[in-house]
Amino acid sequence: MIKALYTSATGMKGQQTYIDVIANNLANMNTTSFKRSKVDFHDLLYDERVAPGTESQEGVQIPTGLQVGSGVKVVSTSKIFTPGTPLQTDRELDCCITGDGFFEIQLIEGTAFTRDGSFRLNSQRRLCTADGYEIVPPISVPEDVIKVHFGRDGTVTGVEADGSTQNIGRIGLATFPNPSGLKPLGGNMYISTTASGTPTRNVVAGTSGTGTIEQGFLERSNVDVVVELISMITAQRAYEINARAIRSSDDMLAATNNLTR
Repeated sequence: MIKALYTSATGMKGQQTYIDVIANNLANMNTTSFKRSKVDFHDLLYDERVAPGTESQEGVQIPTGLQVGSGVKVVSTSKIFTPGTPLQTDRELDCCITGDGFFEIQLIEGTAFTRDGSFRLNSQRRLCTADGYEIVPPISVPEDVIKVHFGRDGTVTGVEADGSTQNIGRIGLATFPNPSGLKPLGGNMYISTTASGTPTRNVVAGTSGTGTIEQGFLERSNVDVVVELISMITAQRAYEINARAIRSSDDMLAATNNLTR
């Protein structure tokens, strides 16, 4: 009964973490290019009281044995990089990756990666994120350019007042062997880790398994509200059941104590 108290406590703690992750998913349902997280659980060590295959006193082999588990633990939270639905904005500097790939962004402390293509022009007329971080490789829009066009392969073309065009640069995409191993920084940014693998940089969009770039669109969050609400109800019920198991164990301990009175 004492073991049941601790086992149920691990269940309550695990479901609380599950609720925390679901709450973050729901809070970011309207965040551009947000990727939902899922929680992975493992069972804890088992108290083996009788090993499978042990012979009984009568010499008969016991087929299954007797093991009592110690509860559950949260081993990881992983990002699900399924694509979100494209949202048409008709804004000139909005770009959506339709498929795999990341934009590379220059931070102060290094480079990061994002799928948020809501770009701006800074005071030097360089393409940057809403937070002011420039894209890699840098792309500068000349003063005489009045309109910017993004090709599906990432080619950036400027249109001048007289209708003539000039090549400004190209947005390359980055890919990873294991995108789920990326470390989220917040601000729709990720950094590479040993788990994500070494990035392949400046890949031409639409080649090597990458997606294409669509101008005037942004990628929606891939959070499915119905799925998250169902998961939240499931986690809440599991939390309540574990709490009830603790109460039942406590009642059994109280009954045992009362036997001596």
